Amino acid sequence: MLEDLISRQRSRAVETINRLIPWHRLPLWLGLANLGELRQTLRAENLYDTNRIDTDDAHEHVAATVQPAPAGSDVLRARTADGSYNDLESPTMGMAGTRFGRNIPLSEVGAPDSKELMTPSPRTVSEALLARGAFVPATTLNIFAAAWIQFMTRDWFSHGENDPKDPYEVPLADGDAWPKKPMQVRRTRRDPTRCPMSAGPSTFTNDVTHWWDASQVYGSDAGAQKKLRTMEGGKLKLDDNGRLLVDPEQGGAELTGFVADTNWTPISLLHTLFVREHNVICTALHNAYPEWDDEALFSHARLINAALLAKIHTVEWTPALLTNPTITQALRTNWWGVFGEKIKNNLGRVVDDETLSGIPGGERDHFGVPYALTEEFVGVYRLHSLVPDDFTLRELRDHSVRATCTLDEMIGMKGAELITKHGMENLFYSFGVSHPGALRLHNYPQHLRKLDRFDGTTVDLATVDILRDRERGLPRYTAFRRLFHLPVPRTFEELTDNPDWQRELREVYGEVDKVDLLTGTLAEPLPDGMAFGDSMFRLFILMASRRLNSDRFFTTDFTPEVYSPVGMDWIRDNTMVSVILRHFPGLAPALAHQKNAFWPWNTVRLS
Repeated sequence: MLEDLISRQRSRAVETINRLIPWHRLPLWLGLANLGELRQTLRAENLYDTNRIDTDDAHEHVAATVQPAPAGSDVLRARTADGSYNDLESPTMGMAGTRFGRNIPLSEVGAPDSKELMTPSPRTVSEALLARGAFVPATTLNIFAAAWIQFMTRDWFSHGENDPKDPYEVPLADGDAWPKKPMQVRRTRRDPTRCPMSAGPSTFTNDVTHWWDASQVYGSDAGAQKKLRTMEGGKLKLDDNGRLLVDPEQGGAELTGFVADTNWTPISLLHTLFVREHNVICTALHNAYPEWDDEALFSHARLINAALLAKIHTVEWTPALLTNPTITQALRTNWWGVFGEKIKNNLGRVVDDETLSGIPGGERDHFGVPYALTEEFVGVYRLHSLVPDDFTLRELRDHSVRATCTLDEMIGMKGAELITKHGMENLFYSFGVSHPGALRLHNYPQHLRKLDRFDGTTVDLATVDILRDRERGLPRYTAFRRLFHLPVPRTFEELTDNPDWQRELREVYGEVDKVDLLTGTLAEPLPDGMAFGDSMFRLFILMASRRLNSDRFFTTDFTPEVYSPVGMDWIRDNTMVSVILRHFPGLAPALAHQKNAFWPWNTVRLS
């Protein structure tokens, strides 16, 4: 009791300090201590389980779908296809088909009526506030920073196929040029574990595993995974040119763990890269452990590849977007601890404390709430503004222009044809020296605001993004900040320091409390060195570490006995740069002396 009281008092003190001096303006170690206390507050107050809404336990509804491990595999030492048995005491926790959790009290989850869903019209928000005018680049990043996060989110969450019945009809202004009137948007699929007509907040289920397990590469069910495997030497299928196979039933979409007809070329390159990486890991494991069979090679290579992806995201991608020194140090601490990379790599976990020795290899902890990704987590990853509309494709040899193209010409089969025509090394180089968009208002790609899908529908993704947050009960911007212990703007002038945006937000919303979460996060001021603001970052403080803390393959089972000594060395010794150069050595001049593969690459010139 005394410990809890002290903890609450400490948290209140930190909140008070933050209102006077934000964490990013404090000296480094005070800022780190501040972030540590904030994370403790968020762990205590911003994790909520949805599994017992209207039923004894929603996990019971999916328990019958738990698939037995493949013959010869061991769930104690291998990730299952569907994510089951990560938590051995609760085998369905985090598996595909289970519910998203929440980061806000269930009493705060919205249940908007038809008027609230459409006020203001999501299409009006898209047209007046999100639509890109002049492209605003994020000049400290390259396009792989944009592609990477879409590649990652395919591992983390999917609400499945939307319901074709009874679509929403989105109000259009007079003179709106949308080609199909009325604009229709399909509803999110209903939760199949939910009792019909039950009370309580809406719930939704995740089609992919909740774990950070590279399911975008390997699939989230045994059948899909089998289609991807050669069943020899543990390897995954590639064609004779080292390219992904295609699925004719999906309009020629590339065959990966997450099949999508809307792939664009940089994501295709990342999928190909990490399938190749899996196969190279298999070769290294076979050379070290020739007695291992196909299943052992596959399961170990998956563990290693997934952990390498998590490491790259934690200590490379995120610090590339958030260059504030306090955040950079905090993220490195998540992986290596305060003692740092050299001590962790040379001496291991000196002490069993995540702050000092990092999360990997430490104790697993769900912080009192069954692990699941959350609807709020999905909401803050609406980062489509990172995607450009127009691209310049260059020659690696001398930086000359090979072609120009639009985003539309990179999607689906057109994107695959670009790879055939220009070659992977030229395209890797082209995207490595080009910039993504900034996460700001008026910078949402126009090609995604009129996107033709394989199923024959045309969608405005900006409209859909706004509608989805409302439909799934996410709080609007000011309510979100209140629930995440942040100062709440009372006026449009307090929300943003841009006078034009203040006026435009007022014209669209009328009241500051009606501003949507996405719109608010794109308008709020940015702390120094941050690609996005404190509202989104507050959720990342909590969930970025939770994905590691809850997963036994990153905590208690992050060991040489489970991964193999070769596997642990592979994770320790590799970075995104080394992975790219292993498979595309011709990129060496572009990546020479590059500390972070998501920063702009070197321009290659003929000498």
